[in-house]
Amino acid sequence: MIDLFRRRFLIGASLLSSTPLIRAVLPTPAFAKEFDPTAALVFPYTVPALLYSYDANEPAIDALTMQIHHDKHHGAYVTNLNAALNDHPDLQRKTLPELLAGLNQVPEPIRTTVHNNAGGHANHTMFWQILGGKGGEPKGDLAAAIQRDLGGFDKLKADFNLAATKLFGSGWALVLVDGEGKLSLVARPNQDSPLIEGKRVLFGNDVWEHAYYLKYQNRRADYVGAFWSVLDWPRIAARYAAAKAGTLAA
Repeated sequence: MIDLFRRRFLIGASLLSSTPLIRAVLPTPAFAKEFDPTAALVFPYTVPALLYSYDANEPAIDALTMQIHHDKHHGAYVTNLNAALNDHPDLQRKTLPELLAGLNQVPEPIRTTVHNNAGGHANHTMFWQILGGKGGEPKGDLAAAIQRDLGGFDKLKADFNLAATKLFGSGWALVLVDGEGKLSLVARPNQDSPLIEGKRVLFGNDVWEHAYYLKYQNRRADYVGAFWSVLDWPRIAARYAAAKAGTLAA
């Protein structure tokens, strides 16, 4: 009996020691050739290629979470959205912002499906664009806008973190931007996208459990704090410029 227990323990220890090997053979994603925040999102919708490797956000966001989140969760939103629109050529001709802004024109039997999955596609497309950076602080026009509209970078971080941690259940903490470059902070449940109201998102954080649970379990606040260390402020600044020009896609 003791030998059997010892054998099982050794097998378990061996499996645990091999975990780094599992991580080492994660497939490399197909990289996007360039970053373009103005690229239209049109039917048939696809999961955008990452601008960086799965492990580029370590240790803040682990590689396995990135792979599952990008390939599986976002992939499911796209699959479900395309299926819902399969028999609706009139809706297929709309861009993603047009589709979400016109939800009242979507047939009732598929409206909730489109709401949830188009919102998930929009939110996640933004999310992948803003990660993969080194954190730090914004500069130039964006820094000035944060100071003017949100009380400065330190206050933004504090208010954003509070919104993200206090949001009950699943959802997003988001900084919105209008055509004049004015910023505002909101929290939205589930996959509610500000595109439904004709608004645009500058950047935001996904606080669904699938975005952080493998690494942080119930410690959402730790994940929210780590998020700032992997933001790519130059790409966020490019989104800001596109929003002011009226060309930000989502």
